[in-house]
Amino acid sequence: MATLLLLRHGRTTSNAEGGLAGRQPVELDDTGRAQAVAVRQRLAGLPLAAVVTSPLIRCRQTLELALPGAAPVVEDGLVECGYGDWEGQPLEKLAKDPLWPVVQQHPSAVVFPGGEAMAAMAARAVAAVRGWDARLTERHGPEAIWLACTHGDVIKAIVADALGLHLDQFQRIVADPGSVTAIRYTPTRPFVLRANDTGGDLTNLVAPPAAAAESDAPVGGGAGGSGR
Repeated sequence: MATLLLLRHGRTTSNAEGGLAGRQPVELDDTGRAQAVAVRQRLAGLPLAAVVTSPLIRCRQTLELALPGAAPVVEDGLVECGYGDWEGQPLEKLAKDPLWPVVQQHPSAVVFPGGEAMAAMAARAVAAVRGWDARLTERHGPEAIWLACTHGDVIKAIVADALGLHLDQFQRIVADPGSVTAIRYTPTRPFVLRANDTGGDLTNLVAPPAAAAESDAPVGGGAGGSGR
């Protein structure tokens, strides 16, 4: 099946100020715009079969700079977690909330007051990317590569699913602003090819059809060079 590039939006004004933006219409700051421009250089030449995005403006701004010729499709399943009453609050303040240690250690049990359950966020995000991946594989073949621009906790949830981890372990995963994470889905298992990559060459993620369709892991680690 196809290869997914998960792009986290660039840094925002809220990130820089230590706040939890949630679904507020916060925009990229100067650093975030520079991160998006840097991603453009890394994505140059990749034959992207599709580009999809969270509906929030920070993701759309990132793609305007990273892929100026693209026409992204909005995917509501990739929107930020609904943090409810936590939205817009300083992280320093939220760290004193009784719910904070639950978010850290048992996120699968968390339902944000006035907002969304973290388990629901994970389920709809995973369903969205797996659905897109299946459709693009059917249309373009297993060597297809595509990109989704979304948010930190969303990316972490998708990666946890790909690694076979319980959601309670997803806080072990990092997705920095402007980073790229790559997952190749196959008939029997996903392969996490890159995680939180902020500067590496991405061209070797384009695999030949035979390698793209291979579900077996190379014993001993393999020779590399084809994204495996």
